[in-house]
Amino acid sequence: MITTVDTVEIPLFPLGTVLFPDGVLPLKLFEARYLDMAARCMRANAPFGVCLIREGGEVGAPAVPHGVGSIARITGWDMDKPGLLFITTRGGERFRIVEQTTRPDRLLTAHIALLPEPPVQPVPEALADVLPLLRAIVADAGEEAFPLPHRFDDATWVGYRLAEILPIPVQARQRLLELDDPISRLEIIQAYLRQHKLLGDD
Repeated sequence: MITTVDTVEIPLFPLGTVLFPDGVLPLKLFEARYLDMAARCMRANAPFGVCLIREGGEVGAPAVPHGVGSIARITGWDMDKPGLLFITTRGGERFRIVEQTTRPDRLLTAHIALLPEPPVQPVPEALADVLPLLRAIVADAGEEAFPLPHRFDDATWVGYRLAEILPIPVQARQRLLELDDPISRLEIIQAYLRQHKLLGDD
């Protein structure tokens, strides 16, 4: 287990999307560097890191990632044909990249420091109007998209789930990931939902 005081080295998978803690992210792997990475992670029951791409692309030359990402743990896999691996990952702790290296096979690795989450706190009454929308989306999508436990009484969990499903630019999603204060995250989300008429006004 990684603790918040450790600085450890993990492989990185820069992507055009943001993975939030407790989120589900299916991935299709076909490049040799990521097939090898996934095989090593599954053998060792070890995680890798997912970061949003800041410069570059998902395929080809190593991309430049944003400095904050999330741990990803493989929870399932399937290989229909050689050279094409489908994996399902679950988001873990947020981390900050301390130092990164590009291996000869073009796989990025990084020394990371985990970012501590604040103590669990409930959704304030002033922000509770976001909950019916989230409850409806979770109920409609099912446990495959939103695995149990559903922590609607946890402002951090609620904020992460809304942040990952909002129809917002990926850079805005990244900024919501980087916020340390769950109440500030929920205030931003509530303002967005109200602005776009997705919540009722007071």
